[in-house]
Amino acid sequence: MNHKGTLNIETGRLLLRRFMEGDAPYIFRNWASDPDVSRHLTWSAHDNVENTEKILASWLESYDRPEIYNWAIVHKDSGQPIGSISMVALFEDLQKCEIGYCIGKRYWGMGIMTEALKAVMKFLFFEIGFNRIQAYHHIDNPASGKVMQKAGMRHEGRMREFAMNNKGEYVDVDFYGMVRNDWRD
Repeated sequence: MNHKGTLNIETGRLLLRRFMEGDAPYIFRNWASDPDVSRHLTWSAHDNVENTEKILASWLESYDRPEIYNWAIVHKDSGQPIGSISMVALFEDLQKCEIGYCIGKRYWGMGIMTEALKAVMKFLFFEIGFNRIQAYHHIDNPASGKVMQKAGMRHEGRMREFAMNNKGEYVDVDFYGMVRNDWRD
């Protein structure tokens, strides 16, 4: 593995970059305060921008470690963060990782998350050296599964009570994965 940390990645419409100090108001406004965005996630919508600032501070501090991959998804048209995508679990000895993401509701259904996911997977496979990338979604959020499929991941099954939602309830998830040899640009 050749860990490089969170480096900029550019796509046709997006700049994936490290979060920066002034991003908290955008994070809060564009996705973190929206209960529709967090409905199927492990964290609840933020009540105030101060909560967002605390989380952002921890993210900024984590960038000191080269095995941290946490991108702000910035739409080139607006120049502001509209979502996030990150490596949420690392299995170094198996050269695999798990990806998590979210994006503001205003940007749902536009292919933006698929574009970001494909760019991140390509970076993690070919710049860092991962052999496997996986992700999962709550079964009541099939749109997230469509993002994974469009990015080239394969559905690998349903895991019963695999995760816990933001209400502390166990939930079933659909699991997806891709190995480097499956990559098609």
